[in-house]
Amino acid sequence: MADSSTSRLRSTPRLILASASPRRRELLARAGYDFDVQPPVMDEPNHLPAGLPPVSHAESLAYFKARGVAETRSDARVLGADTVVAAGGRILGKPSDADDARRMLTELSHNQHAVITGVALLGPGEERVIAADVTHVTMRPMSPEEIEDYVASGEWQGKAGAYAIQETADRFIVSLEGSFTNVVGLPMELLGRLLGQ
Repeated sequence: MADSSTSRLRSTPRLILASASPRRRELLARAGYDFDVQPPVMDEPNHLPAGLPPVSHAESLAYFKARGVAETRSDARVLGADTVVAAGGRILGKPSDADDARRMLTELSHNQHAVITGVALLGPGEERVIAADVTHVTMRPMSPEEIEDYVASGEWQGKAGAYAIQETADRFIVSLEGSFTNVVGLPMELLGRLLGQ
């Protein structure tokens, strides 16, 4: 007869990452989590309600991603996440092209902005936990030449705010208040608390 601790281990739902992001996958693996990856098959909604605060925006998109996978994996615990950058009262998502990336980087240069990652956990028994983490990042002034070089590197592609702090854009950062992994794309401290609830 199996003891109660063995029964609990067997009944623990499988963790599924509802994201195609290699950065989120790497963060989870480095932290020692055992998980599967199943990106949502639906496209993100193009329009959320006007005037939605950045935190609510990130949380809504994280929930949308998690729900898209949870509907097919009712036996699992599904993790969705979405990262946005907020500057000057505006949300900066992923740039659509090089011109958009150039515009975003110019706006962030010599300014502070907020990096917000919404996290949604959906699981068996109507489990639904949604939260967000906010990190304040200050960039030094970037010259037009530096911006052009960075845009030419292609690192901005698929990155909220048009930069990747875990790659070479860390050279533009003056200060960071909050979670570093949040800026990478998944706030591991927050996630640890949520998974432990």
